[in-house]
Amino acid sequence: MEITGKCQLECVQCYAESGPDGTHGPMSDADWLHVLDQAAAMGVEVVQFIGGEPTLHPGLPGLVAHALASDLAVEVYTNLVHVSDELWKVFALPGVSLATSYYSDDPAQHAAITRRPSHARTRANIAEAVRRDIPVRAGVIDLGAGQRAGQAQAELVDLGVPSVGYDRVRQVGRGVRGGRASVEQLCGRCGDGVAAISPDGDVWPCVFSRWLPIGNVLDTGLAEILTGPDARQVTANLERAFGRRDLTHGVQACNPGCSPTCNPISCGPRCEPMTSPCNPRQCAPADQFCSPNYPGPSRRCSPRTDSPCRPMQCRPTR
Repeated sequence: MEITGKCQLECVQCYAESGPDGTHGPMSDADWLHVLDQAAAMGVEVVQFIGGEPTLHPGLPGLVAHALASDLAVEVYTNLVHVSDELWKVFALPGVSLATSYYSDDPAQHAAITRRPSHARTRANIAEAVRRDIPVRAGVIDLGAGQRAGQAQAELVDLGVPSVGYDRVRQVGRGVRGGRASVEQLCGRCGDGVAAISPDGDVWPCVFSRWLPIGNVLDTGLAEILTGPDARQVTANLERAFGRRDLTHGVQACNPGCSPTCNPISCGPRCEPMTSPCNPRQCAPADQFCSPNYPGPSRRCSPRTDSPCRPMQCRPTR
C-alpha cells in the first residue's frame, strides 16, 4: 500500500518519482482501512506500507494497528531519515518489521543519490532498529558509475542487519536512463500473489509495473479488481513476456540467457543468470515474502541466492 507520494528525499532513481512536493493523494484513512478489511477477507497475509515515505503520513500508526488487528503481518518500507518516539513504539509491535534502501558507505555519495544529506540519520536509525530488536532488512540499489554498493552491503552487515539484499536500478520513474519503463525492468513475478495500490487508488501487479493499472479501489472492490478482466489480460501479457508459469510445481521458463531454478521452499521461481543481461532475481522493494528473518506467522524461509543463509536466520516452512 503506497500510502503517500510525499518524501523528504528526492532519490535520483525513485521509481515512484516521490519527493517533498508529493501528496497523500485522494485515498483517505477510511479508504485505506476499507482496503485492509478487503485484503484480510481475501486471505492476504502480509501488507507493506510504503511511499513516498510512509512515516510522513499521519495515519500510519492507525493503519498498522488496524492491519495487526486483522491478523495481517506488517512491513513498513521507510527511508529511516526520521523516526519519532511514537513510531518507534509502533515499529516495536509484534508482527511489524522494517525495510529500507541504502546506497553507499560514503556520506557524500549517499547524499548525491538521495539529494539530501541523509546518510548519517538513516545509518543511525538502522542501528537503532537493530538495537531495539526490531526485524529489519535493507536493500542496496546499485546505480553503477563507481557506486560503493559492495561497501554499503558490508556496512549493513557490520551494523547487524540480518537480511541484506541487492538490486540494480530499475528504469521506471526517475530511474529511467537510456531505456524505458517496460517488462524488461520486471522480474516476471508481478501479480503472482502480489498487488500494489497507489495513493490515487490505482492497483498495479507490483510497484514497478506502474504503467499496467488493473483497476482503482475507489471505484471497485479489491477482489473484483484482482480477478477482473483487466487483471487477467495483464497477467496473460506478462506470462507471454516471461514464459509460461506452472504454478503447481513452481517452475517458470525464463527469458533467453537465463536458466530457471526451483527451490521447494522458495517464494517462486528464480531466474539465474547464465549470460547477461538477466532479469532481476527479486522483486525489491516488495520482497518481504522472501526475507529469511520475516517475523510473521507461517512465513517461508527463502535464503537469498547471492549470500549464504545463516542458520539463525532461518525458520522451517509450516
